[in-house]
Amino acid sequence: MITAIYPGTYDPVTNGHIDVITRAAGIFDRVVVGVVGKPQHKEPMFTLDERVGFLRDSLAGLDNVEVDVFSELVVDFARKWEAKVIVKGLRVISDFEWEFQMNQLNRTLAPEVETVYVMASPQVSFVSSSGVKEIASFGGKVDELVPEAVAQRFEQLFPDGRPGTPENPQE
Repeated sequence: MITAIYPGTYDPVTNGHIDVITRAAGIFDRVVVGVVGKPQHKEPMFTLDERVGFLRDSLAGLDNVEVDVFSELVVDFARKWEAKVIVKGLRVISDFEWEFQMNQLNRTLAPEVETVYVMASPQVSFVSSSGVKEIASFGGKVDELVPEAVAQRFEQLFPDGRPGTPENPQE
């Protein structure tokens, strides 16, 4: 049985992430989607519970996919799950440059864990979490870019492009 992990912040999960996870689930016996509990270099827009909930809801139809939270090194998370593979999605050349560096560091720490890259499908190769957040914050529709629950949450957060919810408006 080959287990792979697919780590990320998923702030929020996009249809690009779902594409890579679905394709990885067709390759590996088990895929564990690892959600970074507290990212080191950025403050997530969505709470950890929201990010995990969006993923679990979106991946409910995939029997060999699990969602877990981690706050250790990616290679230690892989070891925890006895994963032989780290799956990473690639959209553009700049993704490769960053992932190449991470791969070299991870191989130094855990040479027994391979990294496998899955190229984004053409229809989602332009989708990024940061891009989706920007579109939504200005009132743009993101329904085709993210799972339904995420799109609904954006509508609550940014009604008519204004930050805040009807219950708790912000200026």
